[in-house]
Amino acid sequence: MKIVLLILFVAIAILKLTFTNPVLAAEISSGAKIFQNNCAACHIGGGNILISHKTLQKEALSKYLDNYNTDSIQAIIHQVENGKNAMPAFKKKLSEQEILEVAAYVFQKAEKGW
Repeated sequence: MKIVLLILFVAIAILKLTFTNPVLAAEISSGAKIFQNNCAACHIGGGNILISHKTLQKEALSKYLDNYNTDSIQAIIHQVENGKNAMPAFKKKLSEQEILEVAAYVFQKAEKGW
C-alpha cells in the first residue's frame, strides 16, 4: 500500500512539474516586483487608496475597465499604459515587457481574489 501511494505521489509531482510554465512563473515574479515598485503605493493588497470602489478586485476590473470581460490582460495593459483620472500613465516609465508582466500579475491576483 505504501508503495502504491509513493508511486501515485511521484506521478502527481512529475505531472505538476511537467505542466508548470516557467516563463509565466518568471513573469509573475517580475510582475510582483514591478507592482511593488510602481503600483502598491495606491493599490496595496489590490485596493485603491484614492478611489475606494475602483479596486483591483476582479469585479471592479470587470466593471471599470473597457473590454475586461473579453480580453482581460489587454484591458489591464491599456489601463497601465494610458492611466485614467487619478492613475498616471506608465507608458513612458515602464517597458512593454514590464507592463505585460505587471498586467499578468494583476490578472492572476484578481482571479485569486488578492
